[in-house]
Amino acid sequence: MPPGHYGEDTLVQQTTAAYLAEQLGWQSIYAYNQEDFGPDSLLARTDDREVVLRRSLRAALVRLNPGLPADAYDDAVRQVSVASATQSLAATNREKYDLIRDGVQVTFRNVKGERARRRLRVIDFTNPDANEFLAVREFWVRGDLYRRRADIIGFVNGLPLLFIECKNIHRSLKAAFDGNFSDYLDTIPHLFHHNAFVVFGNGEKAKLGSITGKWAHFHEWKRLAEAEPGVVDMETLLKGVCDRRNFLDLLENFILFDTAGGEPKKIIARNHQFLGVNSAIEAVRERSARQGRLGVFWHTQGAGKSYSMVFFTRKVHRTLGGNFTFLVLTDRDDLDTQIYKTFAACGVVDNDRDPCRAANGRHLNDLLTQHKAYIFSLIQKFNQQVEPEQPYTARDDVIVVSDEAHRTQYGLLALNMRNALPNRLLHRLHRHAALQERRDHAPRLWRLCLDLRLPARSRGPGHCAPLL
Repeated sequence: MPPGHYGEDTLVQQTTAAYLAEQLGWQSIYAYNQEDFGPDSLLARTDDREVVLRRSLRAALVRLNPGLPADAYDDAVRQVSVASATQSLAATNREKYDLIRDGVQVTFRNVKGERARRRLRVIDFTNPDANEFLAVREFWVRGDLYRRRADIIGFVNGLPLLFIECKNIHRSLKAAFDGNFSDYLDTIPHLFHHNAFVVFGNGEKAKLGSITGKWAHFHEWKRLAEAEPGVVDMETLLKGVCDRRNFLDLLENFILFDTAGGEPKKIIARNHQFLGVNSAIEAVRERSARQGRLGVFWHTQGAGKSYSMVFFTRKVHRTLGGNFTFLVLTDRDDLDTQIYKTFAACGVVDNDRDPCRAANGRHLNDLLTQHKAYIFSLIQKFNQQVEPEQPYTARDDVIVVSDEAHRTQYGLLALNMRNALPNRLLHRLHRHAALQERRDHAPRLWRLCLDLRLPARSRGPGHCAPLL
């Protein structure tokens, strides 16, 4: 298809690639009939079976980890590029994601001839300009039996992290999911070994999801900031997801793999989770200036409350440093179990290896005297009277993530908790807006409070407001 020929989706494809280049700072290449092969070719691929741009990957490894011997970089390229033929696509994707996010461990001999180990960064998550963002149109990939052409593949440092399938404005996005995408998963699955985000767009609307998601799990991106009214269109999604800083933030902090069903299920944050969690992160970062009044994050039932908790707590640990302890608190056994299982299925905690679930009040006291990353408990386990001068801990880096706080977390139990954790910050979740009538009862009780209640859309998904 020559550049001047307009097929059903070519105009949308061209417009999308141009937008990435002109508005969002990506480089853009049209590869359909212009790509040759070899070390000095357009993309330096050996052939059309390769999906990792090794020249770009190696250059990034050298740039981000200078001063190492050549075999260290070669080993890192090999680990990132090669995949086991016996693993499922989801398992391989999770393995590659860990390397991308946490770095590649290599062993080499240093200048003294001694064996040394080093973890090499694949991506600089703090400085977008330190990375190469490349959008390739009409990218040919050969599988075991068939050859397919992807509309747009977004590479970061040579890794195919973004898949965009473009359709004519009159075509439904679901047709792209049912047709092209499903076919690609069958015929060229290795294109998705490193994939972070899957996008379908028709120039007017667009949806975002993961390689393991069903169509119902793909979602829109409605706003770029909390104060905006929200617009459901493709441009908003491209700005929100493919802005280079947002892209790196989503890649680093807003992807989970849930193994509750056995095979990993890849979870990507929704728009309200991304905005709400980042607002909450800023509140924690500014907690001293705010005098502990950290705000309100609204949520509706079914909007991924437990995943929001995981996104938030993981990002605090990864980006703010320190030794934060999260006390995840609720008032029902079934809810406590559900939340714990979500954290466990996402690989964050394991009560068998590192006990983190309070069995009773004394055990809760004991856990809180340790520097645990996570503790799970019922509010009812603050059942021992605590004198203000004898707290469980005086630490000011304990964040209480309190779910369904309106029901039981007042009165004596809350008083015990407040005395046990006098310097805590509190992070509350609630499923609906019914708490409004209860606020007047608790301004003192929740003075140090980050109130996370997910989106009742009278205010908007992920809405954050000042705390009373």
